[in-house]
Amino acid sequence: MATISDVARAAGVSASTVSYVLSGRRPISAETRARVQAAIAELRYHPHAGARALASSRTSVLALVVPLRLDVNVPVIMQFVTAVVTAARAHNHDVLLLTKDEGTAGLERVAGATMVDALIVMDVERRDLRIPALRRLRQPSVLIGLPEDPAGTACVDLDFDAAGRECLRHLAGHGHRRVALVGPTPVVYARHTSYADRFLVGFQAAAAELGVQAVTRACEPGGDGVRACLAAIDAELAGVTALVVHNEEALLPLLDELRMRGRRIPTDISVVAVCPRDVAVGLPVPLTSVDIPAHEVGTLAVEMAMGLLDGQGTSATRLLPPTLVERESCGAPAVPRNRRRR
Repeated sequence: MATISDVARAAGVSASTVSYVLSGRRPISAETRARVQAAIAELRYHPHAGARALASSRTSVLALVVPLRLDVNVPVIMQFVTAVVTAARAHNHDVLLLTKDEGTAGLERVAGATMVDALIVMDVERRDLRIPALRRLRQPSVLIGLPEDPAGTACVDLDFDAAGRECLRHLAGHGHRRVALVGPTPVVYARHTSYADRFLVGFQAAAAELGVQAVTRACEPGGDGVRACLAAIDAELAGVTALVVHNEEALLPLLDELRMRGRRIPTDISVVAVCPRDVAVGLPVPLTSVDIPAHEVGTLAVEMAMGLLDGQGTSATRLLPPTLVERESCGAPAVPRNRRRR
């Protein structure tokens, strides 16, 4: 593996000159720069990350903090990860992925060792204990999520409050007056994960405004979890004609359970999902959905981080408006059989 000394000998310059070409900290003549760059290309030299950091105060690495808990939908999370990695490479940055639930310790470890230029943090809770620690770090940070108090913190996310309202308004527009929310797992609500709390607030506010009878139930994934959730919904609010599903892993078992019960979509029951587009269109019934804009959110998070690094950004909040796409799972509520006989 080539070293900086090898590059210097090949270019006929000192090692410090090679370092200055790499860091840009001193002016170098165009001719000398060209010789150094040619030697770098010929020898396939890659500067050591630690040395590069010492020379330029930059590591060209972003940290992406995303605890992979049991209740996290990994395929959906990976859409955000892919977007962040792709956007980071466009800025000549690599991504250090932190998946262990370390709380503030992991943040302080990578920041204290000067391993990264900035941090992007996912799975944000309403009162996230990591936020005070992030504010103390030298490196800037961006949250994918919106805490209760975002002051002084850069945040980007889908506007989940507006998404909850949009789902209920759409169903009310079809004439539904008894609607249930099939929510995330109980532990997501117990942690007060930001996106779940915000969606619930919007859903309940729209129900009150529109005079819609609504009930919410957390749902464990899998067939047993879905059956328990539907039983709880039926016990609390009989005659539900539409479901809003904010739980990607529950979608397929939910559709299977409705089919086994003889409840046709949308003839007997309408369904609106909150999920990535590929999930909504890949199910046996293409679902009307508020699409999760993972690519847009991940890309914006990187752009905001780079802006903070360059001194051109601010600790602002960017919430993307929800886009509801009508597909094949929504219709008017079915007329009760006793009315049909009349």
